[in-house]
Amino acid sequence: MNDATEPWRYETVANALEAQIEAGTWGAGARLPGMRKLATQFGVSVSTIVSAEQLLEDRGVIEARPRSGYYVRELPWQPPEAPERSTPESAPTAVTGQELVLQVVKAANAPDQVRLGAAVPDASFLPAHALQRCFAGVARNWGDRALEYAFPPGPPELRQQIAQRMADAGCQHAPEEIIITNGAQEALALSLRVVANPGDVIAIESPTFYGLLQTIEAQGLRTLEIPTDPDEGIAPEALALALDQWPVAAVMVMPNFGNPLGHCASEERKQALVELCEARQVPLIEDDVYGDLSFEAPRPWAAKAYETSGGVLYCGSFSKTLSPGLRLGWAVPGRFHERLEYLKYAHSAATPAWPGFAVTDLLERGGYDRYLRRVRSDYARAVEAMRRAVARYFPAGTRTTRPVGGFVLWVELPESVDAIQLYRRALAERISIAAGPMFSPTGRFQRCIRLNCAQPRDARLERALARLGELAGDLASAV
Repeated sequence: MNDATEPWRYETVANALEAQIEAGTWGAGARLPGMRKLATQFGVSVSTIVSAEQLLEDRGVIEARPRSGYYVRELPWQPPEAPERSTPESAPTAVTGQELVLQVVKAANAPDQVRLGAAVPDASFLPAHALQRCFAGVARNWGDRALEYAFPPGPPELRQQIAQRMADAGCQHAPEEIIITNGAQEALALSLRVVANPGDVIAIESPTFYGLLQTIEAQGLRTLEIPTDPDEGIAPEALALALDQWPVAAVMVMPNFGNPLGHCASEERKQALVELCEARQVPLIEDDVYGDLSFEAPRPWAAKAYETSGGVLYCGSFSKTLSPGLRLGWAVPGRFHERLEYLKYAHSAATPAWPGFAVTDLLERGGYDRYLRRVRSDYARAVEAMRRAVARYFPAGTRTTRPVGGFVLWVELPESVDAIQLYRRALAERISIAAGPMFSPTGRFQRCIRLNCAQPRDARLERALARLGELAGDLASAV
């Protein structure tokens, strides 16, 4: 084949590549195949591919990244508007309508589905090789201790590393103040048991993570939804009014990149929230599992950084950063330490030692910080790409949140779209999403969905999002 005799050939290849990009074969931010692979696909020489890619770069369609290849450019776009602040009913209620949760969670283990429902990052976002090396070295580094029970409060070496990390969140705590748990879910459940009894009222964000709702329901508690801003989180002035009206036993919040909104409260709002709870002597339970996943360093402070009386029960985890399978979390319960430590032992006796020692090694060697520096930008690009896809494929009037950390996106659809119907139609086509009513104890947010952005950006995902937009459009036009 002599490409020199056909100077037009590289233009034909460039046009074909551009058409594939416009059709969604490679979405914004995706890396194009290598030059040799493209040359084979198009039946041309590598030099022709080089010329075609240079032409597409001149057109602004793709961009070169040093020692990495060509990527589809993130073109200018008009972001969707953000949802309004929530306005829930101002009365306590029991938790209902959580039947869909188990179905969504099960879909996270279904390889034939596009898994946009459960907030579980794809393995490509996780430090698999670094963890494998640490796990392989546990027996050598820790000996028989790796085979023993890790009774509360947990291995002192791991608690020391966590204490050092919490300093980045503005929290100065000794290792003795930290209790290792089986994931953040156990830390949250134990925190609730410490401060509340069946029938008590727990103030929550609206919407909030369905895992918190299930924990509240399991303990026979009631919820009080507080108006929540999609950018800043729970409104302290609205919480103050609620505390005036109802006997609230505790407040549960996710100030940093809350799930599902992805919001991040300002430091002033966190301080105001803590001061309010301290003044009213109401315990504050803080879920900070996404705190390390800020799109920009440094990570924001935790609300616990502003406490003065030990009334904030802090809950953290490595499940959203290192691996969901670790089930490695911790609690810093302040003045409730002794009671929570006992309940931890009574509830599950111990935590697995082997994963704890592997993570300890990773933290000591700086592997966690190196990983965070990389993955923060990965998640930022993934969330941005998801917002662009929603703007491109979903019906007019769709709104999205503007996360500045984490990897979930809250989508508010036109009024005529029912999220449960959309969930069922999407599931029939092997696309899993999380319907909005799952994030409310009373089934609110019936036209909202949450999307997991931590998925490989490939043609399969692009097709799924395009189809999801079509299904939403069908529901929007059916009325």
